[in-house]
Amino acid sequence: METIVRFFQEGGTFMYPIAIIMAIGLAIAFERLFFLMKEKTSNRQAFDDMLPMLQKRDLRAALNYANSSDSKIGNIFSAAIARIPGSQRREEIEYALEEGLMEAIPQLEKRTQYVSTLANIATLMGLLGTIMGLIAAFTAVANAAPAEKATLLSQSISVAMNTTAFGLMAAIPLLLMHSFLQTKTNEIVDSIEMAGVKFLNIITERKPGQNDKAA
Repeated sequence: METIVRFFQEGGTFMYPIAIIMAIGLAIAFERLFFLMKEKTSNRQAFDDMLPMLQKRDLRAALNYANSSDSKIGNIFSAAIARIPGSQRREEIEYALEEGLMEAIPQLEKRTQYVSTLANIATLMGLLGTIMGLIAAFTAVANAAPAEKATLLSQSISVAMNTTAFGLMAAIPLLLMHSFLQTKTNEIVDSIEMAGVKFLNIITERKPGQNDKAA
């Protein structure tokens, strides 16, 4: 712990904004992670609950469930089911599903890009701190005694490099978290699209002797 504290103190004033950027980035990343995990679970639950209703063509029950659900699939299916009484055409129902998906994607991707941006800022802040530290080091060496210049310069450069190291230490986990969040978001979007295709196939399926009635 003492080594970490000394490393942080020797890095200079730029260590503090880098630490703040790292803290904000991690807070956003974990908030998004918990949100996406919750959405994945709620979407799966909503689809599993609505599937038997759709297979039985009990559109009223499915619509009531969708309206009461806070999941993205529930909202999307609600708009599509509401469109069915006015039209039985597959294309029009598909348009309703696509419209709901377009509304859901920005909510799933919300604030995720901030994590990548903060990672880049942390890296640049580290480089800036190093450059400012080197400028100060060479200025100090210029006024130092000849015998002390080599020692003073090596010590100053070592301290200046701390900000670059800390900037990378902040940026690497943030970039990994951003990549992970993007993957999770794509998985949820793909699952919603797959659920939409299954919804369309069930709703537009025609069976001999079956009368499709929208409640």
